[in-house]
Amino acid sequence: MVDLERIKAESVAYFRALDENTTLRHHFRGADEEGGLWYFEAVPDRGELVVIKQAELTSVGRLHRYSWEHLEDEHGFLTDQAIDPEEDPLETIPAEEFQRVWTQ
Repeated sequence: MVDLERIKAESVAYFRALDENTTLRHHFRGADEEGGLWYFEAVPDRGELVVIKQAELTSVGRLHRYSWEHLEDEHGFLTDQAIDPEEDPLETIPAEEFQRVWTQ
């Protein structure tokens, strides 16, 4: 039997450690087919860029935020897929733009 609480606790600990202990951060923006915008803050870990904060601004103006403090809800979840700037259709953005969206 899978211990979902243990798995969630391990995920929270992993993302929290990355968020609290990493100084080099990368910020990206992407769009979806419905006109929503996705914002990502990612940090390097084991040769990949791991998303530690993610914000979705829907086409109707709703903001959904995910991080180690709020991994998921009925709308979505913090991605568990690494970002590859060479392959993913994302635009690099300044940290200030990400923070403006994240804190609104």
